[in-house]
Amino acid sequence: MRDTTPRTAAGTVLWHFSMSLDGFVAGPGHGMDWMPAATNRPGLIEEYVRTTGAVLGGRDGWDAFPHAGAVYGGAWSGPVFVLTHHPEDAEPADGVTFLDCDVAEAVQIARRAAGGKNVEVLSPTIGRQLLERGLLDEIDVHVLPVLLGDGVRLYDNPGGSPVPLEFVNGDPVEEINLRYRAVGRTGG
Repeated sequence: MRDTTPRTAAGTVLWHFSMSLDGFVAGPGHGMDWMPAATNRPGLIEEYVRTTGAVLGGRDGWDAFPHAGAVYGGAWSGPVFVLTHHPEDAEPADGVTFLDCDVAEAVQIARRAAGGKNVEVLSPTIGRQLLERGLLDEIDVHVLPVLLGDGVRLYDNPGGSPVPLEFVNGDPVEEINLRYRAVGRTGG
């Protein structure tokens, strides 16, 4: 399996997360202390900084991390849109627009603001809604070698139908095999 080709700024609506092996993108209370400070792929952060034109997130994530300048460790700056049912009680922030509209309208607003670059969707709930409506172009997930056991899942849709996906970085495959060992454990 090869790594993905470098991302381009092609107006893609991209659902982008680092995720634990058991499917969580944040720990309890949106905790992010489990994530490493750096990536193992040189230039990855710079690639996303260069190709991202706007960010679309949700209110829960915003309330947990209310700092627009923190995207990619502060290396990226641009328009941030936070979709919420209660924009009136949101704390104003420079570069952040709080939207109370349909998710399809929110993604169109973000696309216009992105100026031909990519829109990064940094919300599990919004990503799921865009996926259901056919408004999501790609899912870009970086699987980290950790089991969280609790927190915010990337895709949580009880009672929903399976969503078939196409593997982008290489030949189509039915599955990807990962093998891990629990750190600090012996025997087996």
